[in-house]
Amino acid sequence: MEFRKRMKIAEYISSTIDRLPKGYIFTYSDFITEVEKKEAVIKALNRMVASGKIAKLSKGKYYKPESTPFGRLQPSQGQVVKDLLEEDGKITGYLTGYSIYNQLGLTTQVSSTIQIGKNQIRPNLKRERYTISFVRQKNTITKDNIPLLQLLDAIRYVKKIPDATIEGSCRRFLAIIKGFSEKEINTLVRLALKYPPATRALLGALLEQMGQGKLAKPLLESLNPITKYKIPGAGSTLTTAEKWNIV
Repeated sequence: MEFRKRMKIAEYISSTIDRLPKGYIFTYSDFITEVEKKEAVIKALNRMVASGKIAKLSKGKYYKPESTPFGRLQPSQGQVVKDLLEEDGKITGYLTGYSIYNQLGLTTQVSSTIQIGKNQIRPNLKRERYTISFVRQKNTITKDNIPLLQLLDAIRYVKKIPDATIEGSCRRFLAIIKGFSEKEINTLVRLALKYPPATRALLGALLEQMGQGKLAKPLLESLNPITKYKIPGAGSTLTTAEKWNIV
């Protein structure tokens, strides 16, 4: 009877996994909620890891690997940290840093560090080959403003973008912002007010370079007129850098 019950659980898990997309990360709790069956589920999952049907990402986290002629593909970074980006259906974090610099076309480099923007940060942690670190975000995080926060983070850490020059990054920022509506630029400015002064100054210079000095006015008013911001190379792309005290 016990063996049949175990087989039933294993079959249920196996058929559920067959329907999951490749690279999707799951835990035992995705299958069964009854506490008494938790151990049987974990055993069944570990047997599937041993047979190669699924792979283990970290303690209690599994995924269905995708095989290519070059070996197994890792899950996407969003999948690796999805439990850190959402809580009870509410967005609590977003991907930022290295993976986003790549998506924004600022660098071709890919990093084994996954950075997450959150209102409350926590210590770094390891998952498989990834180190996960956290960046404090003072703005409320919503689905709509995440792309704007990702861009502001890139402007904030412009000196730390690997394999990129500040001049090249500023040209890329201009190209990205040119595709924004006036409403999006207004939101970008509002969100930037909670960022450090150097970020506000660089965004202001970028907007003024595009002829959007009027929309950048709140940024200028938020800055100390005698403070200088060291962003070497920005002046090569932005003729407005001096007005914004960028040296």
